[in-house]
Amino acid sequence: MPPRPAQDPAAAPVSAVIGVDSSTQSTKAAVVDIATGRLLAVGRAPHTVTGRAGARESDPGQWWDALCAAVAAALAEADLDPAAVTGIAVAGQQHGLVVLGADGTPLRPALLWNDTRSAPQAAALTRALGGTDAWLERTGSVPVASMTAAKWMWLRENEPDTAAATAAVRLPHDHLTERLTGTAVTDPGDASGTCWYDPVAGAYDPVLLDLTGMRAALLPEVAPTGAAPAGRLTPEAARALGLPPGIPVAAGTGDNMAAAVGLGLGAEGLLDHPVISLGTSGTVFAATRNRPHSPLLAGFAATDGTRLPLGCTLNCTLAVDKVAALLGLDREDAAPGGETVLLPFLDGERTPDLPDASGLLHGLRHDTTRQQILGAAYEGAVVTLLRALDVLPLDAPDAPLRLIGGGARGTMWVETVRRLSGRAVVLPAAGELVALGAAALAAGAATGRDPVALAVEWGTGEGRELPAVPRDTATWDRVTSVLDRAAPALLTTRP
Repeated sequence: MPPRPAQDPAAAPVSAVIGVDSSTQSTKAAVVDIATGRLLAVGRAPHTVTGRAGARESDPGQWWDALCAAVAAALAEADLDPAAVTGIAVAGQQHGLVVLGADGTPLRPALLWNDTRSAPQAAALTRALGGTDAWLERTGSVPVASMTAAKWMWLRENEPDTAAATAAVRLPHDHLTERLTGTAVTDPGDASGTCWYDPVAGAYDPVLLDLTGMRAALLPEVAPTGAAPAGRLTPEAARALGLPPGIPVAAGTGDNMAAAVGLGLGAEGLLDHPVISLGTSGTVFAATRNRPHSPLLAGFAATDGTRLPLGCTLNCTLAVDKVAALLGLDREDAAPGGETVLLPFLDGERTPDLPDASGLLHGLRHDTTRQQILGAAYEGAVVTLLRALDVLPLDAPDAPLRLIGGGARGTMWVETVRRLSGRAVVLPAAGELVALGAAALAAGAATGRDPVALAVEWGTGEGRELPAVPRDTATWDRVTSVLDRAAPALLTTRP
């Protein structure tokens, strides 16, 4: 079901909140009716990402400009008096490194989560603490190139003058929240993706800070939850956004944590129900009380105090679309891969940790069709995600999979997941789940309500359920066999 509409929207004044999804490629601002969860409007503004050969960077200033533009567009579309807006929250792309000077302005473009140049530093950090098991025991995560601590080490080694001039370190959502409130605040969810935060203790780990030459004074304070008020909208920010000054601003969270809230996952909603997000990157996660212990997962905290173990792959819809373009096919013009295996690791890979990997095509025959090659790209991307799903520490192993993201609107993506997982699938009807989750956090800051409970009331995680089909174990075994035999020798292109 879509978010439930009001019985009579004209019968009473609307009290609304704004949830912001500041992602890698764009900002979306959703105006949401607090009482019903009705999505009144969504404004959008693009971002620019630069870099090649592993580099991925963005100017943090454009995130702020895009936030202002997206909010203005949403308010105009909703035809809503700005005085009706009672709160705002930002959910942002995880892990990115924003370094600020003494005047609070960025010293350089932000290093984004998918910048793989910090892979050597991640490997060095893993060794420095005593290896994979030591990191899993301490944080539930093993450093990879995506993690903020690894990017900080890269900066220290490659741009020491910039590192020395750094007066504050922020994640993307922290930086935007600080521009809204003037307060340096983050939340447990996004903090848990830095490799500086101990989710069990609920605090930055001094051993890990020392290991990376980071000082706690450079980092934002960690709020109890993403719905905790970080502060109030400053007059300057209010003028830029066209909103009332002084409205509550929630601490906000990372994009994956916000999507979980939007789906109603957490202590006051669904626990141990897995989600697969099919976007530019692919993610698999669930809210649970169980502690993960696998290098395939990041041991994130959820924004409400539960856990959100998550596996992330770099190559998902964008990689498969690239294969379709190379073959001259529409993305839906695909067939099961037959004997062909295609591992579409076009941008390196994070899960498994192969930052220097490239794509690999295996099993080509005279009778192999273009459609089968494209289908094999789908299968390679989905198997990589499902392997992470298999190690999620869940107490409900047969719960249906919730599919979200752009790929969830594609028939071939949905059917490939069903065929290779053998599980029932739920397709939530609501779109913009990250922004809706951020809106629930904003509503929590404005009303004191639990945001997960609010999202459950709104019905944003409800949708059509597709029954399970028999699992295609032959394809599963073929893809995993090639992956295990190829990695890393045949996948890695750099010495």
